[in-house]
Amino acid sequence: MFLLSIVTPEKTFYEEEISSVIAPGIEGYLGILTDHAPLITVLVPGKLTVKNSKGPEVIMAVSGGFLEVLKNKVVILADAVEFARDIDPERAKKALERARQRLKSKEKDIDIPRAIAALKRAQNRVVICEECIKERTI
Repeated sequence: MFLLSIVTPEKTFYEEEISSVIAPGIEGYLGILTDHAPLITVLVPGKLTVKNSKGPEVIMAVSGGFLEVLKNKVVILADAVEFARDIDPERAKKALERARQRLKSKEKDIDIPRAIAALKRAQNRVVICEECIKERTI
């Protein structure tokens, strides 16, 4: 077991002793277990899977950030994170469509990198929500 702390700009979102975490690193998904070697990596939008001793795994959608492993403590500094069970499927699909439309528009004042980031976040939320519904994990 080791301590996982997930911190957003607003608050400490999640903090608990866990047995493993699978996170979306910049070069692919990575698994962290007890006594993992020290590590710092960038996180990309993706599915965060946490296993603890209290029951079923906990699924979250993370929009990006950083992950640090040091001395049986994992700290995730997340841009944004939410539990998969809290994602509203219809709202997520609407956000995805808005992001697509914004990128397709020919408006001059669009911040393209920001619009692409919004599209990736929206896609991530939809995929995670659909996976969890299909697998009946939420």
